[in-house]
Amino acid sequence: MSKRHLARAIIMQVLYQWDFKGNPTSAIPAIIEQNMAEFGMGLEDTKDFIEHTVNDIIDKQKKIDKLIKKFAPHWPLEQMSLVDKSILRLGVYELEYNNKEIPPKVAINEAIELAKTYGGPNSGKFINGILGAMYKNI
Repeated sequence: MSKRHLARAIIMQVLYQWDFKGNPTSAIPAIIEQNMAEFGMGLEDTKDFIEHTVNDIIDKQKKIDKLIKKFAPHWPLEQMSLVDKSILRLGVYELEYNNKEIPPKVAINEAIELAKTYGGPNSGKFINGILGAMYKNI
């Protein structure tokens, strides 16, 4: 598994914990540190990528959530699992705001793989449908 894929798994976990705790922005550094200590052995060189991505997603969360609502109109954010929502936020961020560094098909594939690993039985298809629709629109 690539370091970037593992870094994305940590980003997803950080976003999940942040959302689960009620979105306390001040807790982000501690959540990142805890996840890096627990899951980031050997990923020290990706810490800047993780911190930047998490902070940028949180800064753009309202815009990202608006895009999720646009491409998943029948799935209110409040009814999505926290795992799926965290993966979608990362995928939408990479498609919309980080597409110069990460090719769209890579962003979609990475999100699908995270969904298959951490989500429910239909999470991969769910994430693929939403990010695929967004990609077609781009």
